[in-house]
Amino acid sequence: MHPFPRSSPLLPCLALAALLMGAVAGCGGSPASSPSAAGSSRPTAVTGSGTSPSPSPTPTHSKVTPVPVESNPPGDIPDNLAFVRYRNTTGHYTFTHPEGWAQTGRGTRVTFTDKLNGVSADILAAASAPTVASARSTDVPRLRQSVPAFRLRGISAVSLPGGKGVRIVFRRNSAADPVTGKIYRDEVEEYLVFRSGRLVRLDLFGPVGADNVDAYRTMSQSLRIR
Repeated sequence: MHPFPRSSPLLPCLALAALLMGAVAGCGGSPASSPSAAGSSRPTAVTGSGTSPSPSPTPTHSKVTPVPVESNPPGDIPDNLAFVRYRNTTGHYTFTHPEGWAQTGRGTRVTFTDKLNGVSADILAAASAPTVASARSTDVPRLRQSVPAFRLRGISAVSLPGGKGVRIVFRRNSAADPVTGKIYRDEVEEYLVFRSGRLVRLDLFGPVGADNVDAYRTMSQSLRIR
């Protein structure tokens, strides 16, 4: 005796279910893949520190190639220039510079420039006067990392009317001329002068070979620290 009457509505449904099960079995019995499965056309996002290449190391400024020295460099500071006194009330220092030079900077730092020549000054924290040894161990590495195509020329102790310290002479590539884009080879005289708990860094710069000895002497000897 059949469990269901021949006229039962469940018979067609059971037959359809049997057909569907047979189709699934013929395909290996695996469920249909979803869009997020491994067969999806979208790559799976990967996270972690190893997924991105490491950035290339930034070269230090000392590895920049020095530009050639001009055979007839422009930039001599005329001997007949008048000098005027500048007073930095924030940094408590003063010095003289050639009249008419353009001034930039703010706070304790200032720069005066004219064509290829210039002077810059800033006040730094210090407990004592720098020495030749401290300049070699501290200031030379600083310059090597921050100055383009840095080349040391010499270090010496100095005693100026403004205080005691050191004089570092070095060469560098200048900033590009804003009009022509030309870069010159500069020579810089950096004075680190200490007095009464204050250290002033005074940089005098111009093209290598320029005759600026008298002007540099006037400016460095005029430095006062209060």
